[in-house]
Amino acid sequence: MLYVVITNILAVVIVLGVMILIHELGHFVAAKYFGIRVHVFSFGFGPRLFGFKYGETDYRICVLPLGGYVKMAGENVTDEVSGSEDEFLSKPRWQRFVVAVMGPAMNILLAIGLLTGLYMYRYQKPAYQEGPALIGWVENDSPAAAAGFQPGDRIVRINERENPNWQDLEILVVSNPDQAMEVSVERNGETLTQTLKPRPQGRTQLGSAGWYPVMPAKLQAVEPDLPAADAGLQAGDEIVSINGAPIHFWPKVSEILQANEGKVLEIAYLRDGQPNTAHLTPVRGTAESDPESKWRIGVAFQNEVISRQLGFADALSESLATNQKFALLIFEFVGKIFRQEMSVRTLEGPIGIARLSGQAARQSWADLASLMAAISLNLGIFNLFPIPVLDGGVILLLLIEGTIRRDLDRRWKERITQVGFAFLMLIAVMVIYNDIVKTLPERFERFLP
Repeated sequence: MLYVVITNILAVVIVLGVMILIHELGHFVAAKYFGIRVHVFSFGFGPRLFGFKYGETDYRICVLPLGGYVKMAGENVTDEVSGSEDEFLSKPRWQRFVVAVMGPAMNILLAIGLLTGLYMYRYQKPAYQEGPALIGWVENDSPAAAAGFQPGDRIVRINERENPNWQDLEILVVSNPDQAMEVSVERNGETLTQTLKPRPQGRTQLGSAGWYPVMPAKLQAVEPDLPAADAGLQAGDEIVSINGAPIHFWPKVSEILQANEGKVLEIAYLRDGQPNTAHLTPVRGTAESDPESKWRIGVAFQNEVISRQLGFADALSESLATNQKFALLIFEFVGKIFRQEMSVRTLEGPIGIARLSGQAARQSWADLASLMAAISLNLGIFNLFPIPVLDGGVILLLLIEGTIRRDLDRRWKERITQVGFAFLMLIAVMVIYNDIVKTLPERFERFLP
């Protein structure tokens, strides 16, 4: 437990620290390029620990290492301005626009750069995401079961999306809770069209269909002195049926074992393409990776993945495509939250980011880099929203002033900034509340809104 807490804290310090520092570096470089006086470039917030002064800028490291900030002369509406040519407001609007937009731009460029480097090192995804979207398992009492979908169905259309892969399906389903979706499948040479309504599920209330892809039950390992080994099963074998029921999705095997309650199983499997049959009786016990007592046969299954290295051009192209897809998804999520088509529980705050960062860091540096890219993209896009106090609010005011060809009154700007700050604080309170609720035991959820 202590290890988890420590890794969560260290990971979120690294992730948010780098994200916000890169963001502020964008503002700093643009300001320096246009000759704007920068009083402070800080890594971290709070009291100054140490640093140095070069020219008119104090480069410092502060107590709280979660990001940083840049303080420019005359940047804030409450600052005293002298009209000096090196103040922010003395510069042409197009230069102020560039300074404001460079922070989010740096976050977006970082997301693209991280994924490009990651794909050049290793481009990896589950094997089921390539090729046709075949259903391997449908949960009982799920929206997919209610709509009549069956294992073996090939999904050829969902809403307007033709021939989707499983990543497309997952994105569309999670982003449409309680929304009717038209889905067409091919079954035995016929095309059938059904209406699917994903069910909000879990603490995030994201949509869930209850269908799963084809994931062959290929054995990665067989534990000695347990039923599978005693029955002659070996690593590399593929279980194709249990008691006559086809297995197209290996996580279903554990469910079958628990429902069978220790009775003898007839397992049909393939070895080097040749069919074989074994009979075995599960035993009840625990495993090193799962301390819960369950019916077990002593096998571990392969998660088939596609892994390859991409050249720079292909890696950059894939990175751009991935970031574009998720950028559009961010705007879609935000729009649906405001239209109350999705729950605000889908939002993650600092506690949630710490949890996700810790999980990624404990898995691999590649997972952490992928998460950093996603957070950096989110941060860049969020800062472009036209909310006063954010960069997007500054950009909006500059566009308005450019249209009317004069600066707005400073008192109006101050009032707008105050409203924007209050709105931002409400958002902060909401996401932190969400984070706290998600960390509580589920039995307390019914007492909370």
